[in-house]
Amino acid sequence: MKEGNRLRVMTSIDVVRWLASQGCALRGHDESSSSRNRGNFLEMISLLASYNEQVASVVLDNAPKNAMYTSPKIQKEILHILATKVRHRIRHDIGDSKFCIIVDEARDESKREQMAIILRFVDEKGFIREHFFDVVHVRDTAAMTLKKEICAVLSRFCLDVQNIRGQGYDGASNMRGEWNGLKALFLNECPYAYYVHCLAHRLQLALVAASREEAQALEIARMLEIGELETGRGLNQVGTLQRAGETRWSSHFSSVCSLIRMFAATCSVLEDVEENGNNYSTRGDAAGALKKIKSFDFVFLLHLIKEIMSITDLLCQHLQKKSQDIINAMHLVSSTKMLIQKLREGGWDNFLEIVKVFCQKHEIEVPNMKSPYVVKRKRHDQEGFDIERHYRVDMFYAAIDSQLLELNSRFNEQIMDLLTLSCALDPKDSYKSFNVDDICSLVDKYYPFDFIEQEKVGLRFQLQHYKLNVLNHPKL
Repeated sequence: MKEGNRLRVMTSIDVVRWLASQGCALRGHDESSSSRNRGNFLEMISLLASYNEQVASVVLDNAPKNAMYTSPKIQKEILHILATKVRHRIRHDIGDSKFCIIVDEARDESKREQMAIILRFVDEKGFIREHFFDVVHVRDTAAMTLKKEICAVLSRFCLDVQNIRGQGYDGASNMRGEWNGLKALFLNECPYAYYVHCLAHRLQLALVAASREEAQALEIARMLEIGELETGRGLNQVGTLQRAGETRWSSHFSSVCSLIRMFAATCSVLEDVEENGNNYSTRGDAAGALKKIKSFDFVFLLHLIKEIMSITDLLCQHLQKKSQDIINAMHLVSSTKMLIQKLREGGWDNFLEIVKVFCQKHEIEVPNMKSPYVVKRKRHDQEGFDIERHYRVDMFYAAIDSQLLELNSRFNEQIMDLLTLSCALDPKDSYKSFNVDDICSLVDKYYPFDFIEQEKVGLRFQLQHYKLNVLNHPKL
């Protein structure tokens, strides 16, 4: 009896462990005995039983009804035990070392807020490790709530907040304000918990939101691409908009470029849908989209976004590379800021002329720039200026300034200096970037209290020995 119970439990544990390691679901939609597919967990037990008579004799139909060890509750308990063991192993690997936290939020199927916590550290062999550590349901996403939950998870495994040496969050989410508050709370408690923006995250997501109208138009264009807007005559809109490969708008930048390039074709399709759509709603949507697209405001914003993203796209692409050269990335950040600033200071006249020519080509009315601008909600500081100033200051300058603000908030001088100095520790290309002065500067400027004075004095000589003994090693 005991051996049978033991084998039955071990079978369930092994199946749960294998499915979890493969990222597979355990449960099935129909787990009844008459179901043709009872879910991965039960089907895997059945498969193991078919290859082993001992297993077959103690599981599923041959198991006691009160000790089958296959219920959802048992599965959850096994998962919980395995997760705890994994966390303890991660905690053991961290030891007393410093570590970084990476946090993101999302909503589960029940619309409850949840927070994922990832730990990043250097193990005893010198390898960088990054492990998912926990997911926590939170009652709200206020900065103080998030900090309390993170600290609770860390303290549960005796991880000291004072050992945090870096923090990273999703800077483009609608929780940016809360993330900024959370960042400040940890910095107040641990001044060395430097915030570094997630470089792999698409910077374009933070640079794209210039207007609601632009987003709506891109959605209309996406609908045209996948054929959701059909005409009464059954025309193929994707064909009208040339080849699908040319309309595969996989990023915001390519979306804007595609819409500019195929503006006439897009308008033609919308006109056709407006006239021959299957129903009143479809025809109304097409009419509204056409009116919006063929307005000066929309064309102005479309070209403005293209102009800005033309400058930022190279940086965005570089930051998404798995193997990043931080030095080059920081140079790209600096040059991107300079080019955006140059656009602000001297790009207005040329930009406005491009927009006017485009409007004339597509028969879109261009407003008289010298006419007085009528403010919908009057403010004392906005009275008595013309339309040209409105587009130049309220739209052109405002959009550019917001992009500069995003770049400066993610890549301020302190973070750029910290990342640049850290490159001295990069082992790539036989420690090509190794620099004794940079490492010593890193200690003095950013981690002075992590080293006692005697260690600081000896560090330079240790690094010099390292440079001679390791960098000149014949196997490197």
